[in-house]
Amino acid sequence: MHRIRKPDLFLSSRLSMISAVRPRTQVPAAAAVAPKRVPVRFCCSTVNSTTQSERHDSKKLAENVQTVKHLESLLYPIHDTSASSFPYRFMPATPAKLGKKWMEYQGVRNWDGLLDPLDDNLRREILRYGQFVEATYKSFDFDPSSPSYGTCLFPRRSLLERAGLPETGYRLTRNLRVTSGIQLPCWMERAPNWVATQSSWIGYVAVCQDKGEISRLGRRDVVIAYRGTATCLEWLENLRATLTHLPGAGSDDVGSCGPMVESGFLSLYTSGTAGSPSLQHMVRQEISRLMQAYGDEPLSLTITGHSLGAALATLTAYDIKTTMERAPELVTVISFGGPRVGNLRFRQLLEKQGTKVLRIVNSEDVITKLPGFVINDSNDEVPYNHSIHVAAGLPSWIQKRVEETQLMYAEVGRELRLSSRDSPYLSSFNVATCHELKTYLHLVDSFVSSACPFKANL
Repeated sequence: MHRIRKPDLFLSSRLSMISAVRPRTQVPAAAAVAPKRVPVRFCCSTVNSTTQSERHDSKKLAENVQTVKHLESLLYPIHDTSASSFPYRFMPATPAKLGKKWMEYQGVRNWDGLLDPLDDNLRREILRYGQFVEATYKSFDFDPSSPSYGTCLFPRRSLLERAGLPETGYRLTRNLRVTSGIQLPCWMERAPNWVATQSSWIGYVAVCQDKGEISRLGRRDVVIAYRGTATCLEWLENLRATLTHLPGAGSDDVGSCGPMVESGFLSLYTSGTAGSPSLQHMVRQEISRLMQAYGDEPLSLTITGHSLGAALATLTAYDIKTTMERAPELVTVISFGGPRVGNLRFRQLLEKQGTKVLRIVNSEDVITKLPGFVINDSNDEVPYNHSIHVAAGLPSWIQKRVEETQLMYAEVGRELRLSSRDSPYLSSFNVATCHELKTYLHLVDSFVSSACPFKANL
């Protein structure tokens, strides 16, 4: 983010605050202090200022307008002034040639020996994919007053260039939209467009077309990039934290609940309307087309996202590996600040199908600790992850009760754990700054190892 976007934990409270104070029109200061009665129109009421109380009403109106401006500024995850002094060395002028080792950097061996200390080539790849995600934020119209709110600001052909990535060697092949499955009441039709937006642009599919970049990478790479939460209905979907069964995924064990994922994330991935197909449909269609075009050559699929986008990236990888007959051999997820997605059976299915997930986690980021609980089964080995938060030693009856609440989650994949406290450039540790994408890229850029967690850029 460049402007601060509060994380999903506080979204419902912000929504209620905005609806309480958001004016339909901004009343000029002169009108607010006029000597005659002037109607000041709000969303659900009309307030009359009189000559006797004009000073009080003017002050109150100014406070309300300032509150609205502050709350609306939280919608824009672009330009965070607290992070403006971060030093960067993104996209080095002479990136390393991966060649035949490309599969190692895509996680074929679960990044063993590459994370601590952090391999420089892997660092560059993580930052490169992080910039693809950053481009989704820069391309999204966050202005609630804009008639194009919720759409992509740039044409597909020039999106990467106009979002600050002019020479990636990739070409966008499809824009992607996400649709909320929440059914709004009839009275919401009178609400402002920014409140009731059901379908919005969330990212894109891009394929590497430059021969020099293909040679450097050692294969042709397809990228799916997702932004984080932006619209009101996406916020509400995030709050649907209970687990729900994956369609078509049964249970192999008697008495097992089977693979389950967060209800809101699944809704966003699978919901569609007559005018907007589901994100799932668009992804399947585009990846199938690309596999037909490039499936006979070395090919990787990298799905990357931040926050909500990280959760959708994990669901996308699972869906592609599960349903497509001709899926890429290696499907990799690079997630930044992602929440938990599913239960233990879901994690086991990801591992069984060979999906590789690298989660970049900031220890001070509360979103990565949500939703639900993580209780590790003592009989279950947790490969490739030594930083799972475990409620160890709980009696079996408590674990059973937690399972019944459908809030027992499991972490997935391999984890690269970082910390805002290790950076001298982060003087405050507020929730928003710790969660924003720019903080994550800054920490990855400077992380060396667990023994030397931060090295200042020269």
